[in-house]
Amino acid sequence: MKKIVTILALFFVVSGFAQNEAKRVSQYNLENKIAIQGFDPVAYFKQSKAIKGKKEIATTYQGVLYYFSSQSNKDAFTKNPASYEPQFGGWCAYALGSSGDKVDINPETFKILVGKLYLFYNAYFNNTLKSWNKDEVNLKKKAETNWKKIIN
Repeated sequence: MKKIVTILALFFVVSGFAQNEAKRVSQYNLENKIAIQGFDPVAYFKQSKAIKGKKEIATTYQGVLYYFSSQSNKDAFTKNPASYEPQFGGWCAYALGSSGDKVDINPETFKILVGKLYLFYNAYFNNTLKSWNKDEVNLKKKAETNWKKIIN
């Protein structure tokens, strides 16, 4: 009887994790199931620029696939993924703050703020990073509130 209870408990933990992972994946800005359009999340921090990752150097974290430009960047991510993941699921930080909308990004338009990666839309003469910088404190607060609504 004890084995059955243990097996059932394990089943519910695993199925709950799978549901949470599926929900997380559905909330993230993924292109072909890949985060940040294949750009290396660690490069933003270590090289201070956007660098395209390689499919041969990849890892999955809680259902989200990331590419890396080097093995050392992948190793850094694997040790502490939450430190490198983009904020707001990789959606445009400005759009989440200004309207609560999930808007695609240009992975080369980013900002590191207090050790966190923020990505922005930048196309057709509309660089939202410039608008973000004009009212960063308020937009960040609104984006955080709107993201909590999306993920809950």
